[in-house]
Amino acid sequence: MHPSVTPDSPSRQVHAIPDRPEPRHQQHLTRLRTVEGALQDIIGDASATSASMGFGYRRLWSTLADATEGGKRFRSGLFTAAYRAWGGTDPNASATVGAAIELLHTAFVVHDDVIDGDDTRRGRPNVSGSHLEQARSAGVEEQRAREYASAAGILAGDLALAAALRTLASVPTSQATVLRLFDLFDSALHTTAAGELEDVWMSLGSDHPTLPEILATEERKTSAYSFTLPLQAGAALAGASQCTVESAGEVGRLLGIAFQLADDLLGVFGDPAATGKSVLSDLRAGKQTPLIAHARSTVWWHEIEPYVGRADLTAAQASWVRELLTASGSQAFVLDLADDYAQGALTAAVDMEMPSALVSWVGAMTTDLLGRVR
Repeated sequence: MHPSVTPDSPSRQVHAIPDRPEPRHQQHLTRLRTVEGALQDIIGDASATSASMGFGYRRLWSTLADATEGGKRFRSGLFTAAYRAWGGTDPNASATVGAAIELLHTAFVVHDDVIDGDDTRRGRPNVSGSHLEQARSAGVEEQRAREYASAAGILAGDLALAAALRTLASVPTSQATVLRLFDLFDSALHTTAAGELEDVWMSLGSDHPTLPEILATEERKTSAYSFTLPLQAGAALAGASQCTVESAGEVGRLLGIAFQLADDLLGVFGDPAATGKSVLSDLRAGKQTPLIAHARSTVWWHEIEPYVGRADLTAAQASWVRELLTASGSQAFVLDLADDYAQGALTAAVDMEMPSALVSWVGAMTTDLLGRVR
């Protein structure tokens, strides 16, 4: 028997206050049809506001707008698929929540680049990298230029986060549903922050986390906002029962861990031209991934260890580490683990009697995910 679904319909209208123009972000609700359209309107409004705040602030929004572009939009795509599968029919509400999810993702990405010290994203300067180039061009000393770049990244991430929450508040649906969505976003935000900090702590090398500890961190860092939130938000906006929302979260949790395991492999074995991600940064940062945790348990570890966390690791040395990680069986172990979690997500989707269209969507996603790392 399928979980009960009660499609939610707007129970209140957004009225303009007498003698005061209706805010532009609310005016847009009458014509939003896609996530892209929603994002363009939100960024356009913010960029227009920034015109009165000086060149530096305008540049900040310009680089933030660039950060929202590109990517596969799979988070908002997963949300939209879930919303429709559970009976959702309002394109305005769907586009608005989808845009909020993408803005939340942008905020995390911009902050993550600052944390990791990365200056590029998808093969071009990111927010921090753009501001670093600006400072260098002005003749600023390197250390001060990097401080400026980091400040820009932090502030841009804050602005994206604020925009995500403001967008969520404008979803044209009942107040009860908006509050339900805020609870999901709030949980995802806190969980992701905890996971990110744990990830940084582990990379300091002060201890040797176990595989279960690393997987728990990856669940918090990736699953919470990239998979659990979109699935649960789609169900919640469509008016699904709390039981359904919780079950959708378990599917997202398993799918998110599979995704992060695949991402760990791509961070060492991937093709930078295809992924836009360096195959040196994870090793240089000494990231404690399941790949490293497994390698530490093998006889090959004494040869691998000197290169993990080495800031000056060369491409040739990284190539040697890849050979060792393959010989040790660590690459195959993580690939099998990713496959187990992906299949677990699909099984959970079937067991909870998730709508067939969404089960197919999850199945296609797991096939694509595993295909990227095989």
